[in-house]
Amino acid sequence: MTVLADPNTAHAGQPSSVTASRRRTPRRRAGRTLHGSRLTYTFLVFAVLVSAFPFYYTIVAASRSNADIAKVPPTLIPGPNLLHNFQQALDQADIGKALVNSLIVSGSITVGTVLCSTLAGFAFAKLRLKGSNALLAFTVGTMMIPPQLGVIPLFMVIAKLEWANQLQAVILPSLVSAFGVFFMRQYIAQSLPDELIEAARVDGASTARIFWTIVVPIARPAMAVLGLVTFMTAWNDFFWPIIALSSQEPTVQVALRQLGGGYVQDQSVVMAGTLLGTLPVLVVFGLLGRQIVGGIMQGAVKG
Repeated sequence: MTVLADPNTAHAGQPSSVTASRRRTPRRRAGRTLHGSRLTYTFLVFAVLVSAFPFYYTIVAASRSNADIAKVPPTLIPGPNLLHNFQQALDQADIGKALVNSLIVSGSITVGTVLCSTLAGFAFAKLRLKGSNALLAFTVGTMMIPPQLGVIPLFMVIAKLEWANQLQAVILPSLVSAFGVFFMRQYIAQSLPDELIEAARVDGASTARIFWTIVVPIARPAMAVLGLVTFMTAWNDFFWPIIALSSQEPTVQVALRQLGGGYVQDQSVVMAGTLLGTLPVLVVFGLLGRQIVGGIMQGAVKG
């Protein structure tokens, strides 16, 4: 008499091939590397080329003569006049001094904005203060007021303090921004657990120590983003520096308007000065870009 083995019990000690394949399938899927399609790579390359072309053409125009720039079709290959145009820009508008002034102004505004915004954001997010919600709403509401409306009162204050044509006239009014306070408040409220602060309180840490040892390391990616945005905004600002500063103490944007003067404006010299004014922004982006990408990757791994 032939006994048919039960498929559920015949190989109790050994998993069947179907079961083993099912168990191995999720592992293969979990370890599989995802590859983009050709259309995705084509779109990414196109986006990079479109984004980088204005900067590349600035290099081309800065290395050519004014006649080469006016040609139709335009020349798209860099020329031999880059160093000569750099020297012309430095001689016409004192770009060297303007770069130093812009570094001082933008660096001071960036440090002050990041520090003050992080402190205020921590206070609004995690400290129990009476009327904090109303104060935060008032702070955010100031963003709806056009900055042009405050130019005349601000200049009157600057003139009263005898700060006209001095760098502090540009630095001090921009040390705190409502956007920075709101941005840091939102980031700290979502990224910093209340239990971590309570544990530090139990260990006897003061508010200042909690800020420097707990809040600042956690908020570092947001601080890098805010610092980059603030530096670029301060570096590219033209409206208030042209009012508060003179041609003897210019920033880069104020100095650029003095380039290429004459009956026919020399666009190559203007482009050379623009290229000199763009290089520090690229350096700052290179320094803070690692913090931004590192913070995003750290949040992706932990989250």
